[in-house]
Amino acid sequence: MTNEERLAILKRFRIISLTEGVSMLILVFIAMPLKWIFELPAMVTYVGWIHGILFILYILVLFPTSRKLRWTFRNALFALIASVLPFGPFLFDRKLRKQEALIEDRN
Repeated sequence: MTNEERLAILKRFRIISLTEGVSMLILVFIAMPLKWIFELPAMVTYVGWIHGILFILYILVLFPTSRKLRWTFRNALFALIASVLPFGPFLFDRKLRKQEALIEDRN
């Protein structure tokens, strides 16, 4: 696999990861307060549905990405744990940016 292919795989995963992370924050910090404080449950329905799809996409892309980029079990586990924490994808993205920089330096 070429470095360009690795870089494309990593960038795709980063986009999915950050999008899933943003959807989690919107769900937890906007939709849930609207439901419980202002009794507007519709936002949770729509944002929750979108977040669920993004979460499933994240999980489906995580395992092939970790295999193709030869992540250690620890890194893959960190990515998995990060997906269920509200700010987890953003913390994991720091690690991904470092890996992206290393791949770019090899070109």
